[in-house]
Amino acid sequence: MNDRTCIVSRQRREPDELIRFVVGPDATVVADLKRNLPGRGCWVTADRLHVEKAAAKNLFSRAFKRQVAVPDQLADQLDALLARNALGALGLARKAGGLALGAAKVDNEVRSGNVLAVLHATEAADDGVRKLTQARRATAFLGGPKIPAFKLFSESELGLALGGANVIHAAVLAGDAGRMAYRRVVLLDRYRGGSPEDRAMLAAIADDTNAAEDME
Repeated sequence: MNDRTCIVSRQRREPDELIRFVVGPDATVVADLKRNLPGRGCWVTADRLHVEKAAAKNLFSRAFKRQVAVPDQLADQLDALLARNALGALGLARKAGGLALGAAKVDNEVRSGNVLAVLHATEAADDGVRKLTQARRATAFLGGPKIPAFKLFSESELGLALGGANVIHAAVLAGDAGRMAYRRVVLLDRYRGGSPEDRAMLAAIADDTNAAEDME
C-alpha cells in the first residue's frame, strides 16, 4: 500500500479518497473496501465516474499488466455495496446510541454541536429540510461545527436499517460509532458525486486522456 495513485487521473490521494481493487482467483476485478485482500492492488479515485472510466478504457488490465475480467455492472455493484456498508454502519451506530432520530431531536442535537452529519430521507419535505438547514447554519454562525447534510437514502431504507418506521431525519452523533458511520456515508456521497459542483469537477478530471499504470 505504498503507492496510492489513481490509475485514471494519475493523482496521488489519501487512502480514504481511493478504492483499492485486486484480481480474484477467477481473474475478475474485485473491490477491496477494507484494503485487506491478498495480492497486488491498484487504486481508483472513489467516485463513480473514475470507476466507469477505468472499466471502459481497459485500465484495470493495463494496471495489473495482464488481461482481467471486469464485471459489466461494476459501478452499480460498487454503489450497492457502499450503500449497504453505510446503512449497516448507521444501524450499528443506532444500537450504540450514536444516532438521533426525528426532526425535533435532530434540531436539538445540531444546536448542541454534538453532530457529525445530518441525514434526510429522499422524500423529506422541503420545509423540514429548511428548518434543519437553519439550525446547522445557526450552529456554525455561533462558532460551532459546520455540519454537513446528506440525502442518500429513502425513508424505507433508513427505516429498515435503523429499526424504525418513518425515518425522515437523523443525526449522526459524535463518538466512535458515529464516526465510523460518518466515514461510510461520506464515502458513498463522494462515490455518487457529491454536490453538482463536485460532479462537474470530477467529470473534468475523469475526462483526462492520460492513464496511470501505477500499482502497489
